Amino acid sequence: MTIIRPYIDNDAADLIALFTETVRRINIRDYTPEQIAVWAPKEADHVAWKERFARCMTFVAEDEQGVAGFGQLDMNGHIDCFYIAHDRIGSGVGSMLLRAIEQRAHELGIKKLHTEASITARPFFARRGFRIVQEQSVVRKGIALTNFLMEKDLG
Repeated sequence: MTIIRPYIDNDAADLIALFTETVRRINIRDYTPEQIAVWAPKEADHVAWKERFARCMTFVAEDEQGVAGFGQLDMNGHIDCFYIAHDRIGSGVGSMLLRAIEQRAHELGIKKLHTEASITARPFFARRGFRIVQEQSVVRKGIALTNFLMEKDLG
């Protein structure tokens, strides 16, 4: 059974590992090895990650096997990180996590959600009512990565 719960400090290492592994195993289908290397470096900045986790409302999906995914919501309706463990993609964990984020947004009176979806994640968000606002190119360490600004009205 999967549960969605708030982030705690002890989650940081597991979430960083999940992010890195998912990007390196799943997003490699849509991005070059050079793009993956700047997106999910082998040596993660744990201090920066912990600051990021503390800054946002971070939701953690957990099942019998451990951490299955995580997503973040800012007070302005921005979904920051949204990653599912590579071996749980397609299992419903992402849908459950997004529903929890949407429910919290409703509780907070947030009327619109927006995110920067990767090429890989774009179909997931589109199936859940997000529309593409624009294609974007983000440059990290001189390497351009394509993503999509997407939004959903919560009306």
